[in-house]
Amino acid sequence: MLVPSLDDLRTFYGFIFVRRGPYANGIFKFQLQVPPAYNDKNTWPQITFTTFVYNPCVDPVTWELDVKSAFPVWNPHKHYLVTILTYLKKIFYSKDFTSTIVRNQEAKELAIHNPELYRKKIGQCVLQSQETMFENLEGSTAVIKEDQPVYATFRSLLKANVEDPASVSRKVILDLVAEATANTTTS
Repeated sequence: MLVPSLDDLRTFYGFIFVRRGPYANGIFKFQLQVPPAYNDKNTWPQITFTTFVYNPCVDPVTWELDVKSAFPVWNPHKHYLVTILTYLKKIFYSKDFTSTIVRNQEAKELAIHNPELYRKKIGQCVLQSQETMFENLEGSTAVIKEDQPVYATFRSLLKANVEDPASVSRKVILDLVAEATANTTTS
């Protein structure tokens, strides 16, 4: 997901939900900055994560994604924002970092020489992303908010009362919504 800033046409906020692979269940937020001369050759957009990402392509100090080594020549007639977003997604699924120019040398070395420890550090990174998913950057237009209590109650009622979701009628759902609402307002 990518949403433009309300204050600056060159700033975008986004997040990615990683569905599979070592980063599965990670929720990583980022900021994309388009330079003033974006339509000129070699004026790369900048992506900085606002959630820690343990990856060879992400600087461990600044959390900036290395865009220039993926696109040594930025051609505005060939490369677009979708190009950079596709690259951003790819770093979470890449398994070969032997030929990659890296910003996190430790992550690259572990990926190549100690994959078990590398996966463990990725797991910690994923856990941290989950724990901080409701911490939104000030001014960000891409925010994740906590559920209201009624949603948690509704999910609990669904799990307790519905064996086959495909066979649930509209009436059953409406009754569960009414029960969740009643349970939440009396709590």
